[in-house]
Amino acid sequence: MDVLLKGYSVNPPTWFYLSTLLILAVFYRFNRIWSLRNVDLVLLLLAAPGLLFVRNVDSRQMGYIWLFSLSGLYLARLLFDPVLQRRPQLGQNLNSGGLIFLCAAAFVFLSTKAITDTLPRSTSVTVQAAEAMNNRTSVPNPPEVQGEPAPGPAATLIAAPVEFVFEDLTARILSILTHGAVVAGLIVAGKKLFGDLQLGLAAATLYMLLPGTAYDVGKFNHVLPAALIVWAIVFYRKPVASGILLGLASGAMFFPVFLLPLWFAFYGRRGSWKFGLALGGVALVLIGSLALTSFDVPTFVKKIVGSIDLEVLAFRSDSKMQGFWKEAEYLSVYRLPVIALYCIQLILLTWFPRQKNVEHLLAHSTAIIISTQFWYTQQGGVYVLWYLPMFLMVVFRPRLLHLLPPDGQLEENAVSIRERKNIEAAPAAGGVRSQLYR
Repeated sequence: MDVLLKGYSVNPPTWFYLSTLLILAVFYRFNRIWSLRNVDLVLLLLAAPGLLFVRNVDSRQMGYIWLFSLSGLYLARLLFDPVLQRRPQLGQNLNSGGLIFLCAAAFVFLSTKAITDTLPRSTSVTVQAAEAMNNRTSVPNPPEVQGEPAPGPAATLIAAPVEFVFEDLTARILSILTHGAVVAGLIVAGKKLFGDLQLGLAAATLYMLLPGTAYDVGKFNHVLPAALIVWAIVFYRKPVASGILLGLASGAMFFPVFLLPLWFAFYGRRGSWKFGLALGGVALVLIGSLALTSFDVPTFVKKIVGSIDLEVLAFRSDSKMQGFWKEAEYLSVYRLPVIALYCIQLILLTWFPRQKNVEHLLAHSTAIIISTQFWYTQQGGVYVLWYLPMFLMVVFRPRLLHLLPPDGQLEENAVSIRERKNIEAAPAAGGVRSQLYR
């Protein structure tokens, strides 16, 4: 890049302005100004100013307040999503060929940025742990990742093969691969779940263009859980596959653990035991990987305890931490009712409605992830990449009443047998769209 365009660079504010214009030109519905699509676009674009404020020392606290408030709007949008009965078909202002070109070009641009930018501290820590795993050694003094959640053993296990092959380029290759996994997952979801490949291309292209993706393009640890969750949704009819993917996501970072009760309730009696066995298998593999790279029992215990970030569950923010709860320490007591409300919401979203489909699974999973940032002390609110791919799936999805868990009884109760046959018999390019967009 420097050889072709010496001295050329795009700073974060400029990228925000340029990407905003491009996103509006491609996705904004100018003939339906008050459509839900336009509201969602505005909400997504509002995250960028908050992230820019956080990057500036003088306006950092205002940025945390901005993102904290915006997360509340996101949560309200997701909780209201199941009420929206009509999902009109709103195409993009660009055909499929143009979307493919734009998505590929943005992916190449962000890949170049991931290769040339300075590595985030959290990614470097994961690569060091992967190198230690390959060499069967332990990191003498694991460096702390200031202001960010600690990477879990699953992230290290996934990074180990890449580190073995690429060595010095490991962190950059990992970042590119995880973003590629998100893009591929969104495209496959459009084809397999939404019945419209262009919807998947649109979601993937918007993911590549949003400023939040570019700002944290090198944060492998933050993108990996989201990529695994996207593919778990794609394979929702296979409880074993979804269990393995969610197990790895939970082992990579803490927040996917809160999704497990919802997914158990989604699968019901018939699928939950397969889902649970897959989770247990992943847990054994992760524990085994720690055991094989430990020389003695104390080292093994240290690794197990070290993989659990106890500061996440602290009821007061540490003086070293940055975030919404830091500036006014006396406000930390108000995190207690916030955590209580989070637990109540978790119970309600898990049990209601009792008969769930993929619409509920998508919206509720995204709402649970966003809600964790209300009580999380370490820069809570800034981790947009945790939920961005799933939020985009909610934005672009059509009606998904026919996508039900692999349980015949739930299918019979949710939709009539006749409607089910009509939906399955309709061709993807014709009759199925009349069922999905209504």
